[in-house]
Amino acid sequence: MTELRTINLDMDGTFIDLYGVNGWLDYLLNKDTTPYEIAEPLVNFSALARVLNNKQRKGYTINVISWTAKVDDDDFNARVVTAKLNYLAKRLPSVHFDNIFIVPYGTPKHQLAQGFLFDDEEPNRKAWGKGAYNVDNLIEKIKKIA
Repeated sequence: MTELRTINLDMDGTFIDLYGVNGWLDYLLNKDTTPYEIAEPLVNFSALARVLNNKQRKGYTINVISWTAKVDDDDFNARVVTAKLNYLAKRLPSVHFDNIFIVPYGTPKHQLAQGFLFDDEEPNRKAWGKGAYNVDNLIEKIKKIA
């Protein structure tokens, strides 16, 4: 039953506008974590925090499932993990995520958790199956989960 009461959120392109950072790909190819540090929110973070905290009070587990960069460099990817963790701590400090999975690029997300997945990438949603949602109207969709 618990797995059905789990909300899993991708980060990049889901609630963080990594791809809106000017030159984001060049930064990553040059092993620079700047985009993960300066990306703007795709949603109102205060509203997102309220809805996630409300779901937790109702017994939901709230997870982040995100990938490192598509760059084969362990040191850089370790810095990506640190940058993403710092971003969450700085920008969403009132949300106490139950689990934060920041895993190597391409790791099948459906192998990490169950429940609901919000992800901007269609292949991830298809692999997840039932309970996977695109990110349009993210906050409203999270609110509607019963």
